[in-house]
Amino acid sequence: MKLEVVVIPVSDVDRAKRFYARLGWRLDADFAVGESFRVVQFTPPGSPASVHFGEGLTSAEPGTASTTYLVVSDIETARAELLAKGAEVSEVFHRAGPGQPPIQGRDPEGRSYVSFATFSDPDGNSWLLQEITNRFPGRIEAAATSFASVSDLAAALGRAAAAHSEHEKRDGGRHDENWPDWYASYMVAEASGKELPL
Repeated sequence: MKLEVVVIPVSDVDRAKRFYARLGWRLDADFAVGESFRVVQFTPPGSPASVHFGEGLTSAEPGTASTTYLVVSDIETARAELLAKGAEVSEVFHRAGPGQPPIQGRDPEGRSYVSFATFSDPDGNSWLLQEITNRFPGRIEAAATSFASVSDLAAALGRAAAAHSEHEKRDGGRHDENWPDWYASYMVAEASGKELPL
């Protein structure tokens, strides 16, 4: 079972369509059936799940979708990209722990799951960007490891390269002929939250 679609309530379908298109989300569908039903589907870059809005989809009041999470690998870059596309995005903040008040800036230790920024669509449906670079164990199946974008893959390769450099130092500085296998093992373990190779 996989999450496929989240429905968000909007008051002006065409305005919402322009907003999400401007963010660079992929328009998958826009169709109507009669005068009282219309569905528009967008998918955020790299996401397996999509967003629906339109007419006749939900009885929820426009703007009541609250803090729907969008996972990013670099919170500062994601915020800058959204700002460049015209979204009003909060400053980056982090939390010292669950339920703790927000603290300005990215988590100084760079921990996953604790750095955030928020933005809203024109109706006030709010989105929460959450930086995740290393998943908790068991959160992603190793066989399903994938990267949402070129920048996510590049960031994962960079982390693997830094870890591999330390691996070679521990191994007496010898060149590791099997480095592609080591990188692959590291990247899959990191993405799926498994123990990282040394």
